[in-house]
Amino acid sequence: MKKIGKILTILYLGIITVLSLFPFYMVIIMSTYYTNDLYKGLPLLPSDYFLTNLQTILNTNFIQVYGNSIIVSVTATLLSCATSSLIGFALAKYNFKGKNVLYAFVLATMMIPTQVALIGYVLEMKSFRLINTLWPLIFAFAASPFCAFFMTQFIKSSVPDEILESARIDGCSEPAIYSRIVLPLIKPGITTVAILIFLWSWNNYLLPLVSVNDNTKYTIPLLISTLGSEFTTDFAAQMTAVGFAIIPIIVLFVFGSKTFIEGLTAGAVKG
Repeated sequence: MKKIGKILTILYLGIITVLSLFPFYMVIIMSTYYTNDLYKGLPLLPSDYFLTNLQTILNTNFIQVYGNSIIVSVTATLLSCATSSLIGFALAKYNFKGKNVLYAFVLATMMIPTQVALIGYVLEMKSFRLINTLWPLIFAFAASPFCAFFMTQFIKSSVPDEILESARIDGCSEPAIYSRIVLPLIKPGITTVAILIFLWSWNNYLLPLVSVNDNTKYTIPLLISTLGSEFTTDFAAQMTAVGFAIIPIIVLFVFGSKTFIEGLTAGAVKG
């Protein structure tokens, strides 16, 4: 019975894996077809139009836009990891006047839909003369309320107070406690924040749409939506661009999935 159960488990996991990877497979297959051929039915085998679609996207400023997305996502990720870990450390391990008010403010901002705050944020960026630059796309994720809340809960469950007190007794300064003790203990949480922010920033479409008019400052989602002529959308070329756009995401999950899952479950296990 155990052998049968193991076989059924492997079969079930195999089916789930195939279903999960099928959309990625279809992106690759559709990128090898001419757009009009895609209307004839769902293709399952590759064709010979990939190089033409590749040339179509390379005729745009795709490489520059790809670089823009990398700059925005990496910078936003680094800033968010720094701010969220510092805010989480302060709220989790320090007692100070106004702490509860600050924590309530973080929770309250999580409840505000992004679309509601978008107009005010764009107007603010315009007042700083940052429209048509990459900075609004970076600052939007530099201090995420969710990440601050997540790191607060993670640090509460992952960093024992006894270790911090021992370090203070030994004469360790607060910045040194943060850099030498806290950061090594919260690596899974930081990795989780990094993956989430990178994905949110990389896939962000609405904010670039309303804050960037200069095509040299486009990001990947915005460029993909513009591929085509005045009257038609080049879906095959879009699929080619999407195929290149998902490469960083796949690499991120391949190397960070284990730590990502550990970060998501650490609070449940240790709490």
